[in-house]
Formats: sequence, C-alpha cells, structure tokens
Amino acid sequence: MAEDARSIVLEHAADGARLREEFFRDNADRIVDVARRIAVCMARGGKLLIAGNGGSAADAQHVAGEFVNRFLMERPPLPAIALTTDTSVLTAIGNDYGFDQVFEKQVQALGLAGDMLLAISTSGNSANLIRALKAAREKGVVTIGLSGRSGGEMASLCDHLILVPHEHTPLIQEVHLAVEHLLCQLVDHYLFEAVVELTSYLDED
Repeated sequence: MAEDARSIVLEHAADGARLREEFFRDNADRIVDVARRIAVCMARGGKLLIAGNGGSAADAQHVAGEFVNRFLMERPPLPAIALTTDTSVLTAIGNDYGFDQVFEKQVQALGLAGDMLLAISTSGNSANLIRALKAAREKGVVTIGLSGRSGGEMASLCDHLILVPHEHTPLIQEVHLAVEHLLCQLVDHYLFEAVVELTSYLDED
C-alpha cells in the first residue's frame, strides 16, 4: 500500500515535469508577449481585472496580491483587481441576477477601454467567465484567457490565449500558477528593468 501511494507521488511528479517542459517550450514567446502587453496597459494608466472560479478564483486573488503588493522586487503598487473578493457584490449580483452575471456586472462597472481582463479557467467553459469576456469586449477591454484542455468556449473570446493542452485539472492548475508567477515577474521586468524596451511599444495600438 505504501509503495502504491509513493508511486502516485512519483507518477504525478513525472507527468507534471513532462507537461511543464513541453508547455513552456511551446509557449514561452506567448507568455512574454502577454506580459509585455499587461505592462504597456499599466504604463498607460490601465488596470488588470482578474476572474475565475474555485481554485482559479484563488489564483485571481493571488495574482492581484502580487501586483498590488510586490512580487520579487521592491517597486510601486500596480493596478490589479480580483473580481472574486467582494462578497457583498458577489452575493448581491448572484441573488438578484444569478451566478452567471457575477463577473459580467463587475466588468461593466469597473472596466474601461484600454484595461485588460484575465479570465482563468481550466475548462474554458465557465458561463460567468464567458459573459464577462463578452462584456469586456463590448467595453474595449482587452481579453486574456488562461485555460486548459482545448480552451473551450472562451478561446474565441480572448484576444490573447495561453492554453495548457491537458485533461488533468490538477496539472493544468499547477502550470497556471507557474504562468501567473511569470506574468508578475515579466511585468515587473518591463516596467522597472527594461523601461527603454517597453517605451518602444507604448505608441503602438
């Protein structure tokens, strides 16, 4: 029995290592591009809205905390808002209009043209995220998806999609967390270490 339990650990670690190696080899440029776009958004005075359900809701709060406080370097707070934290707002919307609208209405209230919305979902099919992405597009908010499997319905609604093409939710979530940390590190890099490089992008659409 002990050996069976140990094999579960080792198999998970091996599967995770293979997935991470393949994923980052295939998506390094995409992650850098998304991070640069977030940095440009913030440099122009925009903010990052973040949403997800369950474990992805925890991710949204984690990412917002890293931006507003700090990640690896001492620097000014950066504008990021997790749409998963205000229980009064969430329960008011959920009670009056349904759970499907809990993010949509917040995007409508808080999102401005030039802001960005990061939607996190292992399936890509969460109804409340689909509605939030549609609302974001209507407001001129740039949409970023962090998803798994085939990307689901949200794939077609994202201006920029980072996809972990795997079926096992825990492994998708582990890669999502690594991507989120890299986005934080790279945004800091562009805003506070590679300022000259970032400046060349500020006049682009």
